[in-house]
Amino acid sequence: MWDPALYLPSAKVKAMPKVSSKNQVTIPVEAMRAAGLHAGDEITVRPVGEGEIVIATRGSRIRRNAGIAKGIYKDGELDRLRDEWNR
Repeated sequence: MWDPALYLPSAKVKAMPKVSSKNQVTIPVEAMRAAGLHAGDEITVRPVGEGEIVIATRGSRIRRNAGIAKGIYKDGELDRLRDEWNR
């Protein structure tokens, strides 16, 4: 889950990451764990403001919203609609 303590100036981080000459950044383990990120995860990086970026796992929006439309269609109705496409 999102941990607001990571954004407070008093949050304890062992080392302050820096951008390398190759534009690489090492994410502190505490932040990785709090965000539920793991080595090898595919991520997206988006700018959100001056000096700020958001790092999210790729597809996290899909996983977060999967299943929100349950109950809208009756059993078998989607199959019937899909069958109409093949006509």
